[in-house]
Amino acid sequence: MQDVMELHRRWCIADGHADSLMWNRDLCERSSEGHVDFPRLREVGMKLQCFTIVTRGFPFIGGFETFALMRGWPRAARASEWSRALWQIERLEEFCRRSEGQVGIVTSGGALEENLAAGRLSAVLGIEGSHALEGRVERVAELHQRGVRFMGLTHLSNNEAGGSSFPLMGNRPLSPLGHAVLEEMARVGMGVDLAHASERTLTDILAHPTARVFSSHTGVRGAGGGWRNLSDEVLRGIARRGGVVGIILAPVYLGGDAIDDVVRHIEHALDVMGEEGVGIGSDYDGMVALPKGIQDVTDLPKLTQVLLRRHPEALVERVLGGNFRRFFRETLGG
Repeated sequence: MQDVMELHRRWCIADGHADSLMWNRDLCERSSEGHVDFPRLREVGMKLQCFTIVTRGFPFIGGFETFALMRGWPRAARASEWSRALWQIERLEEFCRRSEGQVGIVTSGGALEENLAAGRLSAVLGIEGSHALEGRVERVAELHQRGVRFMGLTHLSNNEAGGSSFPLMGNRPLSPLGHAVLEEMARVGMGVDLAHASERTLTDILAHPTARVFSSHTGVRGAGGGWRNLSDEVLRGIARRGGVVGIILAPVYLGGDAIDDVVRHIEHALDVMGEEGVGIGSDYDGMVALPKGIQDVTDLPKLTQVLLRRHPEALVERVLGGNFRRFFRETLGG
């Protein structure tokens, strides 16, 4: 494991998805709660962490307001989906200021490379579901100005923009509003996260000629597992566009609760997409369990160790972060 940690210190370890902001923990302080904070990320050698903003909960609960209240969100932050998004952005900005130069939100490929050279952790901001816009397409540009660099059109339920992959949602396509949001995202250079899109919404997004697509956290259908996993056809479509699929660590989507189940999904995605299309998208702090033996981000080297037994070091480096480094260097902007 000491040798693995040396690799983690040298490599650009990257993760495509963590929902840590919604829990209202102080990410500057090491905690025994949850999966991610700045000290634990730096300890494991993480160089790029995507932090995603959640503004709406499960469709059959509808209790995100209650969740936020229980987690100590201020009243003003809980008032609307837009205010929830802005508050989480402001929280990450505050944490980065307090990190004393150890963590920074990156909004350009050049800044990402500068952070890597300086040993800083790069935070990339994303949004789970365009309902955060509250129907106002012009807010895409405002979010981009605030540092958000990717967004999923839908999350855990259908919304005004399109269809969710959640069961019994009816496999809806993009709506006229969804097409307008997608067009604006392409215009400003915001990446499109396919992780929670229905099959018809996926088809509509992939038909856009210039949208930069990827999936921040998902399993792959060809390796078994849960309902929202991506088909081989979609994997190939993402690969053709230069996108990356972050393989989720949640057993409910893997069809098993062992590290080997994560590896099975990684290897199937590699077979379909090639060596440049696959990364890790853990879904840390996402209200899902992790595989046996992985308690939080500091256990990521256990996955690295298993991959190194089966694959060349150069390939493992790409999966553990090199591919996301390339994708974000190309898509964050100048």
